[in-house]
Amino acid sequence: MSTPAPAPQTLLVTLSGPDRPGVTSEIFATVEQCGGASVLDVEQVVVRGQLTIAVLLTSPDGCTDLRDRVVATGARLGLSATAVLGQGDNAERRGGRASVVVIGSPLTSSAVLAISSTLADEGANIDRIRRLARDPVTTLELDVSGAALERLRPALALVAARERVDVAVSPGGLARRGRRLVVMDVDSTLIQDEVIELLARRAGREAEVAAVTEAAMRGEIDFAESLHRRVEALAGLPASVFAQVREDVRLTPGAETLVRTLKRLGFTVAVVSGGFIEIVQPLAEHLGIDHAHANRLEVVDGRLTGRVDGPVVDRAEKAAALQRFAAQERLPLSRTVAVGDGANDLDMLSVAGLGVAFNAKPVVQQQADTTVNVPYLDTVLYMLGLSRDDIDEAEAAEQEQRLAVADRPRT
Repeated sequence: MSTPAPAPQTLLVTLSGPDRPGVTSEIFATVEQCGGASVLDVEQVVVRGQLTIAVLLTSPDGCTDLRDRVVATGARLGLSATAVLGQGDNAERRGGRASVVVIGSPLTSSAVLAISSTLADEGANIDRIRRLARDPVTTLELDVSGAALERLRPALALVAARERVDVAVSPGGLARRGRRLVVMDVDSTLIQDEVIELLARRAGREAEVAAVTEAAMRGEIDFAESLHRRVEALAGLPASVFAQVREDVRLTPGAETLVRTLKRLGFTVAVVSGGFIEIVQPLAEHLGIDHAHANRLEVVDGRLTGRVDGPVVDRAEKAAALQRFAAQERLPLSRTVAVGDGANDLDMLSVAGLGVAFNAKPVVQQQADTTVNVPYLDTVLYMLGLSRDDIDEAEAAEQEQRLAVADRPRT
C-alpha cells in the first residue's frame, strides 16, 4: 500500500482594521511578488467600515519571508496582521449541512449566545455567519455543519420561544438553491382581514361570526362545522357584496414584495384558503399568483343562500392542494414552503418541506417548523436565504421594467 503524500505547508493570513479600496489587491500583490501561491480559501467581511480578511495559501517554495512580507503590508495599510504556518487545507469537511436563520426585533446578544451554545451542545459547528437584513428586523444566517436537522429544529425552537426570536432551520448546500413552490393561506396571512367577517359585517352579524372564527383558528371547533355555521349568517346578501368586500381587503405589509420577489426568482406561488374563491381569485390574479384554491359560496337568483357550493376546503384539503400543486410543477415536497396562521393550516405546514407559522395561534407555533412573529410577510424571504439587498435589487429591477414598458412608444 502506498503512503499518502504529506499535506502541503500552508500559511493562514488574517488582517483586520479600517476598510478602504485596494486592500485585497495589495495583499495578493505581496504574495505574487514572493513567487505566487495557490489560494486554498478566502473569507472577507466588512462591518461598519471595519475589514477582516483571512487567506489560506500554500507556502511557495523559495520564499522564506512571505509571512514577514504580508505582516509588513498589513502594517503599511494600517491593519493588524497575523500569519500562521500549518499543514494542509481546512479541517476535514463535516456532514449534516444546515442553514439557521435568526430574526429578531431587536436581536439581542442573549439570543445569539443561546443559539450558538445550543448548536455547540448539539455537536454542530458554525462555519459562516452573514447578515441578511438590518431593518425593519435584524436577520442573520448561520451556515452550520455536523448538524442533525431532526435534533436542531426542536432544540432551537425552545431557544426561539425563550428568547423571543424567530429561528428557521433548513437543509444547507444545494438544498437551499433552485426553484420552489410557496403556498400561503390568505386570511390573516396574505391579507390582514378575515373575509367572512367582512361579509358578515354587511349582514350585521360580524361579532358572532368573529367569535366562531377565533375558536376555529385555535382548533377548538372543527373547521368544516365552523364554516357552515358562519356561512349561514350570510344568507340573503346580494352577490354584489363580493365586489364591495374586495375593495375592503387589506394586504399584509410586505405581501406584494414577497410575491414579486418569488416570481422574479422563477418560483411558483399559490394560495389555499378556507375563505372564498370569489375574493381570492381576483386577488391572486392581481398579484400574479399562479394557483388559487378556496371555497365557493352558493348563489341563487343573485343572492347568497348561506351554503357552501361543493366540498369544504379544510385542513386536509389544504394539504392535498399543496401536494397537487407540487405534482403539477414537478417539484418534490422538500422543495415546498407553506405559510399560515391557523389550526386549519397545520396539515399543510406539516407536509411542506418548510412550514412557517406567520403571527400564528399558539397551537400552530408549537407545531410548525419555524415562526415569524413580525408583521412583515416578506420576512419569509429571509427564511429562504435571501438578503434585504437581494430583495431591494429585485424591487428596483421590477420598477425599472415597469418604467420601460410605460415609456415604450405606442404603435
